[in-house]
Amino acid sequence: MATKEATARIKINKLLEEAGWRFFDSDEGKANIVLEPNIKLTTAQVSALGDDFGSVKNGFVDFLLLDEKSAPLIVLEAKAEDKSPLVGKEQARKYARSQNCRFVLLSNGNLHYFWDLTQGSPYIISRFPGPESVAGYKKFEPNPAKLVDEAVDADYIALTQQPNYANEAGWKNELERPDFMERNKLRFLRGYQLRAVKRLQEMVSEGHSRFLFEMATGTGKTLTAAAIIKLFLRTGNARRILFLVDRIELEEQANKAFVQLLKNDAKSVIYKEQRDDWRKAEIVVTTVQSLLSNGKYQSLFAPTDFDLVISDEAHRSIGGNARAVFEYFIGYKLGLTATPRDYLKRFDTMAPTTRDPRELERRTLLDTYRTFGCESGQPTFRYSLLDGVRDGFLINPLVVDARTDITTQLLSDEGYTVLAEQENSEKETEESYYQRDFEKKFFSEDTNRVFCETLLQHGLRDPVSGEFGKTIVFAVSQAHAGKLTQILNQLADKVYPGRYQSDFAVQVTSLVTGAQQYTINFANNKLLGTANFLPEYRTSKARVCVTVGMMTTGYDCPDILNLALVRPIFLPSDFVQMKGRGTRKHNFLEELFDKDQHELVRHPRKTAFKLFDFFANCEYFEERFNYDQVLKLPARATTTKRDEDFGGQPAAGTYEATEVDAVRTLLEQLIGLDGMKIDRMFFEKFEDQVKADDTLRQQVGTGQWEQATEYLVNNFFDRPHEYFNLEKLRRAAGLDRRLTVREVLEKAFGRITSFKSKDELLEEEFERFVLNFNPADTGHIVAMKYFFKAYITDGRLRTILSNGRLGELNNNASFNMRDYKAVPDGWRNRIPDYIKDYVSLNRFL
Repeated sequence: MATKEATARIKINKLLEEAGWRFFDSDEGKANIVLEPNIKLTTAQVSALGDDFGSVKNGFVDFLLLDEKSAPLIVLEAKAEDKSPLVGKEQARKYARSQNCRFVLLSNGNLHYFWDLTQGSPYIISRFPGPESVAGYKKFEPNPAKLVDEAVDADYIALTQQPNYANEAGWKNELERPDFMERNKLRFLRGYQLRAVKRLQEMVSEGHSRFLFEMATGTGKTLTAAAIIKLFLRTGNARRILFLVDRIELEEQANKAFVQLLKNDAKSVIYKEQRDDWRKAEIVVTTVQSLLSNGKYQSLFAPTDFDLVISDEAHRSIGGNARAVFEYFIGYKLGLTATPRDYLKRFDTMAPTTRDPRELERRTLLDTYRTFGCESGQPTFRYSLLDGVRDGFLINPLVVDARTDITTQLLSDEGYTVLAEQENSEKETEESYYQRDFEKKFFSEDTNRVFCETLLQHGLRDPVSGEFGKTIVFAVSQAHAGKLTQILNQLADKVYPGRYQSDFAVQVTSLVTGAQQYTINFANNKLLGTANFLPEYRTSKARVCVTVGMMTTGYDCPDILNLALVRPIFLPSDFVQMKGRGTRKHNFLEELFDKDQHELVRHPRKTAFKLFDFFANCEYFEERFNYDQVLKLPARATTTKRDEDFGGQPAAGTYEATEVDAVRTLLEQLIGLDGMKIDRMFFEKFEDQVKADDTLRQQVGTGQWEQATEYLVNNFFDRPHEYFNLEKLRRAAGLDRRLTVREVLEKAFGRITSFKSKDELLEEEFERFVLNFNPADTGHIVAMKYFFKAYITDGRLRTILSNGRLGELNNNASFNMRDYKAVPDGWRNRIPDYIKDYVSLNRFL
């Protein structure tokens, strides 16, 4: 029986041959010489290696791989199958240095590592690199210090697009500059994008090779990626970059962007379109599925072919089997995602085998963070939706909460109750259906019609042509998508007679031939035609895409004006992604070619979008979803189909409502700068970090509040990882006033259960005032309280009274002359004096 060491060597020999290496027979006791297939060693060359060519102190090199000049190239250290290859790491390092080799392979026949001694730690590889691959990699001599020191400014990409842009007259004239930038499509990095690049440079300086950027939809992940790509190529730290996406439409979208941004510095190709010439490109864009098919990534690529791998929408593009593709290539890894991990529910680890989709979501995201070296759950860089809205780059939705008579019952705790006859019995029993049963067990044609009518009646119109604004409708299933598409087209015939031929709405799901191209055409404004209303205005003829899940993650169509959730949603990441399709800003004049008509468009820029919520999803994630609940799930569960798979005829035990349905309530709510709760989970993440700090725990526990306050500010605020500060924490907590550092610490360590609102603090301050002065004139207490609160919160009122300009009170909205006269004379001065002496106004600003 062969020993485990011998078995390992047999496997290694086979793997080397499969990779294209050829063995040269050497004397027993010396290293195995492995050659490139077209190299032949002469007797003189063998002699030149010396009698002890493979020997080192206390042993011999297991395998010595030679380059095309017959010089030592790689030392391969072999270990027995039952040993980790890494146990031979230091031994191999000594051997490599003795042979003047830069590269090391560590293997036990089953597990293999590739190690560039000049570039940090060994990488796991799934097969050995071939001679040609290593020869090319040998010429590659990266210099991380150069990458770290590279100056990156806002015009980093613009300088590639047009190196002399700053000397152009159109740029020098500030009035002409906006048109000059738009005409030449010059792109400048925003402040947060610069911070992301600089954060990566910092991480490289600390020896890291994996990074994760968590950036909200519409904040320019692709532009940021382009800056990273230029950084690596320009500093010689990458020869070629692989950009992975998980959908065909994103493949073309990304390549188009890289061509526009980097064509003067680098060639970008889509792999499937350049299967034979991809090596001539610096950027290769592909879907991960293309490389997985028949193991192409192993048979057509070497582990050393790409020096930087970027995974777009990382939580999806490297999930499941796709992880193998991502890990196959050695070098730097960057993940991009718009889906934050903070809001995920916690799970009972005692039920590890559950297939509940929420646990699958959590595990996928956790794996994503671990893959990029972010085990703590903190990304390398984060820029949230709320950050984007606050800075004026993104838009929060105008939520249209529309409920019909039937959906109101489906959403209730009691559900929609019907009497149903028992099989083989005349008895009737009550059966209840809920929102999750809609279009699965419970069907109502009239409800679907009401949904569509409401959307068409209240949806935003295109600001240029006046036609219905471009819209994405999210359905329960493919069968449901087909129904909604049919209804929408029927209604469009009535609303826009003669304008459409059943092409107002289009079903875009996986069963529809050409669906992927439909998504691309919709974004490019040519789905089923163009310029249907205005010849000079190039906008898609089809106005509505009805989908299930194809147009969620990463889909870029900034001129979307309406989103319709015609389905209940229970996963936070699904809700965030769907909502994110509308948050981008857009200038509709870009599609209007007749510039003489530009001045006729009153509101050409997108400043709002409507989110039609037919199943109270916003309310669910704002009020009912328990972000802290530990879910105790069964250890065994049946596998359910994904939403894309639901379809066909209603199954047994279903109910079809025949009653007429109508809208019962329709409420519109503009989401402000504080955003939705699902976007405000920033504070909980902050609390987790603070509570884990030993120093803070000790200081707070012993009442050392001054020291704890100083420590928190110095060690947690405005750090590159998160940029925590009081203003961000205030918004995350949804508070209408300023926070103090002391309050933040008290809340984090459970000394207070919640932050008091501005009005609650005002009530407390007035109670103290009353206790101090005990005013006898209780008949005027309401007027005094109103004055007390107004003086604290209204800076203009304080200025008016301080300067004695009482006449201006007639035009002061928050506290006018009538309010002032209602305050007894004696208290008109006493209240301001008290506030000046005893109340800190800073908390109420």
